[in-house]
Amino acid sequence: MNEPVVGFMSMPGVGFFGMLIVGFIAGYVAEKALDRSHGLFTNILVGIAGSFVGGTLAGVLNINFYGFFGNLIVATVGAILILWVFGKTRAGN
Repeated sequence: MNEPVVGFMSMPGVGFFGMLIVGFIAGYVAEKALDRSHGLFTNILVGIAGSFVGGTLAGVLNINFYGFFGNLIVATVGAILILWVFGKTRAGN
């Protein structure tokens, strides 16, 4: 089967601006879920990083996702995981 071609700075089924929106929403949800306080830019970065972490995790678990909502769920799970791990490492200092 043909896999969709995805550019370096994009998510499957979502363009560049969609990636920013998904990143913001995922970062915001992760921030609220873990009772943190970040700004807009940090939420976007955490959400985008979360999409890479979540996408890698989904690939390892053989979970397929596509489109805005699929990316949003995967990015949110990844962002929560990133903030949780970061919180655990910061608490040890």
